[in-house]
Amino acid sequence: MFSYRHYISIQSEGLFHKVIFVGATLCYFSPIRSVIDYFWAKIWLMSNRVKNALYTMILLVTMFAVYKYRQTGKTGSMIHFTGQTMGPIVYNVKYFDLESRNFKTQVDSVLEVFNQSLNTYIPNSEISRFNKDSIFEYLLPYLQTAVEKSHEIYEETEGAFDPSIGPLINTWGFGYTDEIVIDSAVIDSLKAFVGFDKLRLAKDQISKTDVRAQLDFSASAKGYAVDVVLDLLKSYGVSNAFVEIGGEVAVAGLNIEKGEPWKIGILHPNSTELETIYHSIIELTDKGMATSGNYFNYQIIDGVKYGHTISPQTGYPIQHELLSASVIADDCHTADALATAFMVFGLDKTKSFLEKNPQYDAFLIYSSNDGGMKTYGTPGIEDSVKPVD
Repeated sequence: MFSYRHYISIQSEGLFHKVIFVGATLCYFSPIRSVIDYFWAKIWLMSNRVKNALYTMILLVTMFAVYKYRQTGKTGSMIHFTGQTMGPIVYNVKYFDLESRNFKTQVDSVLEVFNQSLNTYIPNSEISRFNKDSIFEYLLPYLQTAVEKSHEIYEETEGAFDPSIGPLINTWGFGYTDEIVIDSAVIDSLKAFVGFDKLRLAKDQISKTDVRAQLDFSASAKGYAVDVVLDLLKSYGVSNAFVEIGGEVAVAGLNIEKGEPWKIGILHPNSTELETIYHSIIELTDKGMATSGNYFNYQIIDGVKYGHTISPQTGYPIQHELLSASVIADDCHTADALATAFMVFGLDKTKSFLEKNPQYDAFLIYSSNDGGMKTYGTPGIEDSVKPVD
């Protein structure tokens, strides 16, 4: 029987015995009192060394249990919803929230404003209005950021990324018009007013030296929209999230449900609109990733397949061994623009660029001389990319 004299002895023998005393006291009036008495007698006969080891084990187990409980309490439940933006493009949002709040309405609202700023398919959007005029004052927040980021990447890639190629995109049938004109004289004439150097950037407005110049952010808008949605979630206190729009992705924190970084699939170049095949899986935390390739968006003209990536230098769709470029950067806007630039660069120039700019990571898939496929990954993602079996 556990008695008061045992309590007196415990006070003199240290913290280990106090812990045992509290546990035994809680169970004193329960049906398992005899079991408690039995184990108490066993513990009492142990040496101090064994007692200390047992105490340490109990303490560690308790600490781990408390940690797991607190982690579970802090993450909340996972919210997942999808929708459409930029016409038929599907978006996919996942995040963990303590209050289980659903921000789909807010996401749809911000994407609607985003489209009203940057969507060339909307006749009265800001970009459509600018394309018709020589000067435009910024009203919504997104056009100015898109222009400034584009100018930054334009200079960094020596013109390989150039959103002023809108007229060329339309001519090749990849824009908002259906007419396809394949004529060297027409393409040469369009090149005369293509180039970011034809634009004049000011604090509150943008203008152009040639009224025929136009902008088209289709090569970076999805990545930018991903950042906008992720920033919206963060403004509500969300710290673990996944946002994907049309294949471009940005993530924050971890996939708490699985206790690991977010896993993103890299499409296989043999993928089609009817069959999605993944080449590799990459783990990401607090990064943006965008992939550019010509396997979905192309035109077949006179029996020839032309990809949607247009070279600003030549005015023609690119033709080289680089099949796809997946870029990892701090934000998806940058990653999306660079992925397009890399497809213009080709394999060798892209690898050279990455060596000079180690702040970016990339995974490249390219054709080998024997007709097969090879890959190249930067050192920063060597341990994060796994092939799909």
